[in-house]
Amino acid sequence: MEPPKTVTIIGAGSMGTGFVVQFLRSGHHVTLVDHRDSNLERAQDRAQSAAAFLAERDLAEIDPAAVETDVTYTTDRAAAVEDVDIVLETISEDLEAKQELFGALADEADSNAVLASNTSGLPITKIAAGAPEAADRIIGCHWWYPPYLLRPVEVIAGAETSDRTVDRLRAFLETVDRDPVTVDRDVPGFVWNRVQHAVIRECLHIVEEGIASAEDVNRAIRDGYATRTAAIGPLETVDIAGLELFQTSANDIYPDLTDRDEANPLYDRRIDEGRTGIEAGAGFFEYDHDPDEITGRRDERVAAIRQALRPLEDDETTGGE
Repeated sequence: MEPPKTVTIIGAGSMGTGFVVQFLRSGHHVTLVDHRDSNLERAQDRAQSAAAFLAERDLAEIDPAAVETDVTYTTDRAAAVEDVDIVLETISEDLEAKQELFGALADEADSNAVLASNTSGLPITKIAAGAPEAADRIIGCHWWYPPYLLRPVEVIAGAETSDRTVDRLRAFLETVDRDPVTVDRDVPGFVWNRVQHAVIRECLHIVEEGIASAEDVNRAIRDGYATRTAAIGPLETVDIAGLELFQTSANDIYPDLTDRDEANPLYDRRIDEGRTGIEAGAGFFEYDHDPDEITGRRDERVAAIRQALRPLEDDETTGGE
């Protein structure tokens, strides 16, 4: 079975821009679609910066000029999807908007095309309800950000997704040097966001309860837990420490963990104050730099971790050592 070779990305935000870079470096023909020319222009500038970032650090063989010469930028969605092998959407996390889009793609795209959603947590079966006639070709394809630095990609089949669609998407991901993570049940949040939100929920609870400050919680996770998790996964950590130890600790700690089933009020307090994140200059912390500079520093740290781990990436054993 030939893996998909031509790809159209719908949505010229940060993730769509990252897809352009990753697919280009793998030799695929790429088309980027958005409803605004200004968004496409900004995406091209950001993609060139990302490509230069990778090339300068020897993380990828990519000519930043290819972002301009080898990518089609367009607002004509119907023309952009009619002859491609795979369509990957990365629009807003709104179920109705995604259902409407896939309903249109069922008519506009080639009848053989894989129709993939980069949703971070909406069930694929619900998204596919917007295009029941194409439900066998609709599939979840959730990438970590930035997609040109992080290798895992969640592959999520909906209730009607065919095995052929799953196989074609996995084959495509392997051609763009990504590691497909199969999600066996179509549940909200899949794997990554369920874990991420569980961690953040407990972090906010710790801050809310006055157990530790936001600054100290952030450092504890970033420089402690997350640093170690970059080397070995959480279940490997259990194996190394011993299951009996973790079982005992779990029985001691779990009763005191939060089981809140709604977002922590700390969100509302900061949003009401206009502290909505780096674009506003403040969130849980204060920021006095341009948002692109802040995310650039993040990418520098992620790239440094990837470079440090690169010699070990050929080790294919589950447990590492």
